[in-house]
Amino acid sequence: MIKKIIVTSVLIVPFLFYAQTNNKISLKNAIKLAQEKSVDYKAAINKKQVNYWRFKNFKSTFLPQIRIDATLPSYSNSTRRIVNDNGQDIFVNQNQSRLDANLSITQSVPYTGGSFSLNTQVERIDIYGDNPKTGYSVIPFSINYFQNSLFYNPYKWNKKIEPLILEESKKDFVESMEQIALNTSTRFFRLLKVQKQLKISEKNLSNQDTLFQIAKARFSMGKIAENDLLQMELSLLKSKNNVIKNEIALKRATQNLGRYLGLKDQDVALVAPSKLEIFDVDPEKAIEEAKSNRKSVIEFRRRRLEAEKELARVKGENKLELNVRANLGVSQQGPVFNELFNDFNKQQNVTLTLGIPIFDWGVAKSKRKMAKANLDLVDTNITEEKQAFEQEIYLHTLNWSNQKSFLKTSDKAKEIALKRYEITKKRYILGKITITDLNLAQQEKDQAIIQYLNALEKVWIDYYTLRRLTLYDFETNQKIKVTDVF
Repeated sequence: MIKKIIVTSVLIVPFLFYAQTNNKISLKNAIKLAQEKSVDYKAAINKKQVNYWRFKNFKSTFLPQIRIDATLPSYSNSTRRIVNDNGQDIFVNQNQSRLDANLSITQSVPYTGGSFSLNTQVERIDIYGDNPKTGYSVIPFSINYFQNSLFYNPYKWNKKIEPLILEESKKDFVESMEQIALNTSTRFFRLLKVQKQLKISEKNLSNQDTLFQIAKARFSMGKIAENDLLQMELSLLKSKNNVIKNEIALKRATQNLGRYLGLKDQDVALVAPSKLEIFDVDPEKAIEEAKSNRKSVIEFRRRRLEAEKELARVKGENKLELNVRANLGVSQQGPVFNELFNDFNKQQNVTLTLGIPIFDWGVAKSKRKMAKANLDLVDTNITEEKQAFEQEIYLHTLNWSNQKSFLKTSDKAKEIALKRYEITKKRYILGKITITDLNLAQQEKDQAIIQYLNALEKVWIDYYTLRRLTLYDFETNQKIKVTDVF
């Protein structure tokens, strides 16, 4: 009768996952929180903002730019050195003030790489002293054209590259959200396993304490040796240490997940995710979706264009240097402002500068060779990265197909280990086996439970890794999209 009561008292507590009475968080809820509050999400938003405004700035460069520059009344009363009409340096006293304003409209010309500008300027000078006087100068309009190089057009290359950077940014944001899901899953399962290990250690401590009391009673009756009693006491002490160790690990894992999710309350209770249905994934389909959805393919194109742009710049600036500057307009100056708009003086000039390197010890040639070598290096790296890109996806899809049997085996091993431990514990209480056999069964039971959680974690981690690698949800057969924050 006493043995039956003891057995019942040991076995009456069921084996459950860690849970609390407060709000519980599932894996999907944790991911949703992380994709709204985590530091990684804020960093992804900031990165997307930078690229968004970069593209807006690029588009704005092709629109007319209106600007006004003015010099507020500036006064000067000092002695300065000037060159007179005879080419001699003389010192004169200047006591004057100046006021001017310039209105300009500038328009880039993407087809040539130059820029047009339309300017209007007015200026007034007041001279003080014994013979005071006032002078005005006005340029009603002046049309200017400037082009830095006739052989290199940066606008042409930017029109190819900047849209790719924007598109790459959009896909990068989706990838960042999936990476956040993956990071959250890792932290979630780390805490879930620690919670489970704490529950196991608390359960083991309760069992070890009960069994130690039984062992002391048996030792007092002379049914077991002192060595067995000491072994049972040692197991009890180890169980206490395990509880303390797991409590510390629980606090660390809880804070880690809580900070990542932006939770103020560090008391986080988790709901163990259910078994994920293992669906089939065609490797060719996965690679095709990854090429269509990932930023890498766009990045490859962008990097090659940037290398080609640099090569074009070096070729355009290190062979024949040819710059052009032209101006067409009218101007007038005089002492009376109202008379400045009668007969205008023509204002026309064209400047064409030419630079031909004759002998530069191979400087220009070496720059061209470096740019060409860099383009070849970019091509080589892109080819290698494309192969690694496809191989990673191919191997991951093959690994995914093996997860179903692995999870099923781990689940079955857990059930067997739990059943074996219960049987072993009953036999030990009845005195049919030694404490060594009981400890071995307990270790195998604990390992089987953790291995099952590891297998469950592996499935969910692989699932979110597959989503990140392809930006495609094979469970619902649709592309992964996120709401555009702009």
